[in-house]
Amino acid sequence: MTTKIIDVAVGVLIHSNNEVLFAQRPEGKPMAGYWEFPGGKLELGESVHDALARELHEEIGVDIGASEHWRMIEHVYPHAHVRLHFQIIRAWMGDMHGKENQALHWQALRFNPDGRLYAPDTQPILPATEPLLPELADFLAR
Repeated sequence: MTTKIIDVAVGVLIHSNNEVLFAQRPEGKPMAGYWEFPGGKLELGESVHDALARELHEEIGVDIGASEHWRMIEHVYPHAHVRLHFQIIRAWMGDMHGKENQALHWQALRFNPDGRLYAPDTQPILPATEPLLPELADFLAR
């Protein structure tokens, strides 16, 4: 049996001080309590940017400017096989807040000596995202 792959637009919002925005998955969703970059599923015929613009407006109340493709990965969770389209976003407008009662947290990408993200306020991070964080930190350092 072939599992349907779900395409997901993922927004890596980067503050001017290079902190990135994490959102905590709300109760009632799979993997509730885990931290992630905000975003959501693409609708039929929708581009990654358009899905991200719609999802970020719905979830955190912001309207985004341009988004830049950063990475695309696939990950199989117990509940879904997802294709994650990570987009870098540096400009947005609006009063950012968790419209689904999810917590939001700006986090610098600093790492412990063991290579894990030093982020006591944003643990645990979704398994598909956490391994990408050192690469994202390198990208931001350029």
